[in-house]
Amino acid sequence: MREMLTGGPLDVLTGDYLAELTMLILARDRLKDPSLGYARTFLRQLEECLGLALERGVRIVVNAGGLNPARLADAVRELAKSQGLDPAVGHVEGDDLLPRRRELGLPDGLLAANAYLGAFGIAECLRGGADVVVTGRVTDAALVVGPAVAHFGWDAGDLDALAGAVVAGHVLECGAQATGGNYAFFRDHDVTRPGFPLAELRADGSSVITKHPGTGGAVTVGTVTAQLLYETGGPRYLGPDVTARLDTVRLTGDGPDRVRIDGVRGEAPPATLKAGLNRLGGHRNEVVFVLTGLDIEAKAALARRQFEEGLAPERRPAELRWTLARTDHADAATEEAASALLRLTVRDGDPARVGRELGRVAVEMGLAGYPGFHLTAPPGPGAPYGVFEAAYIAAGEVGHTAVLPDGRRVTVPPAPVTATATATTQEEPGEEEAEEERGDPGPTRRAPLGLVAGARSGDKGGDANLGVWARDEPGWRWLSRTLTTELLRELLPETAELPIARHLLPNLRAIDFTITGLLGEGVAAQHRFDPQAKALGEWLRSRRLDIPEALL
Repeated sequence: MREMLTGGPLDVLTGDYLAELTMLILARDRLKDPSLGYARTFLRQLEECLGLALERGVRIVVNAGGLNPARLADAVRELAKSQGLDPAVGHVEGDDLLPRRRELGLPDGLLAANAYLGAFGIAECLRGGADVVVTGRVTDAALVVGPAVAHFGWDAGDLDALAGAVVAGHVLECGAQATGGNYAFFRDHDVTRPGFPLAELRADGSSVITKHPGTGGAVTVGTVTAQLLYETGGPRYLGPDVTARLDTVRLTGDGPDRVRIDGVRGEAPPATLKAGLNRLGGHRNEVVFVLTGLDIEAKAALARRQFEEGLAPERRPAELRWTLARTDHADAATEEAASALLRLTVRDGDPARVGRELGRVAVEMGLAGYPGFHLTAPPGPGAPYGVFEAAYIAAGEVGHTAVLPDGRRVTVPPAPVTATATATTQEEPGEEEAEEERGDPGPTRRAPLGLVAGARSGDKGGDANLGVWARDEPGWRWLSRTLTTELLRELLPETAELPIARHLLPNLRAIDFTITGLLGEGVAAQHRFDPQAKALGEWLRSRRLDIPEALL
């Protein structure tokens, strides 16, 4: 925060503190203490930087309010008073659906239920003179769109402008991911300590993504493309204020560390708001066996057989999942390099079934198991895990409210025009194969896909999003023809039995895949080794296939 405030001119500083997993963490905080439920990290940052922001005339807009934005707004005032400061603080509320759970037909047992609100409540607070605006669950992009609405005077009908600001907000929302963080071609730049991106917004919704001079990392068409593909899912990017058409986005270089975004078209938003529902799914635990040297597969089979036979039937967990990671190397120079990991993950609604019983069985195997038996750590008592799922609520059923610094409450109406059901569920453009001439590509060589393509991946509940892009036009012509859903299933066998949606984004030279169900019940459920699919794209880039030598 200090770097952003001191590194160069800034009108508004935004901060995105909420992820699907964060909402579950905040819900558990609120269970322990009803006065909590917000991101306390923001207060620690503000303690150092509030005076600086006020001195420089920089307004602050954050979603750090989480499940308790009103309390965080009060905490900001208390902090300011302790420092002899008097900022105008507004907040946005109405996203919390838990008090109306039954009225809205939501399921029992929820810890949190929050609608994703749009940008106009933020805009009302800023128009009301707020120096600091705190929200609960709004869309990530709303933190950027709201200030743009307030500054340029847009209304709900300015769909193209709103869509352009949504795209800029999506680029900024994950911070340094737009300046070289988590970037597939990270060796092209010094990303030891990438700076944070900023957007220069214009009245027509176009923008330039850049960063403060002298900060690390880089802003390039590649880094912006990577972030644009992150956790999207098809050409239509649905939001409460507008549907942004990602297949209309144009990216062009505008000088060193400057990328222009324009051409974005907007459509009416859907008639419903997405809501994130969080609940406890049960309890989980894991045991990791270390297998060293020869006969790894046979040792794994023996460990699994002994463990499962050692469990008392009445104490057997509902789910046991075994995974063997062949991290071992032949004729290794160190013991660790000669070892593989056999991971057992168990889940059950009863904490007793995932606790001491696992330790008992593992200890009994210690002197009677495979040669070299040991564990990475003794099994612990187990821990609860959460489940995330999405629901969709009619926008008119959600009470979006801006609480201005003077205490006035302003009701924010839903979008006056929404897309029809047909418009939001029709087959997305770009699913078909690109129409390119298939002439002879010339000699090919077996090589990793990552030599010619970048990738960025992440989670949307239990689904994984995977964006793949080519670095140049010849690469795009080959990639768009070659990387079909069938080939993706071959390269990533974990996806073989799952539904996959494929969308082409020619302006970005990219393909967007959504893999339904890869992550089970979401990140908190820890369904797989990489529960948020953060490295799914890098796994794909490491896979080998026949690539035209002309591209290598």
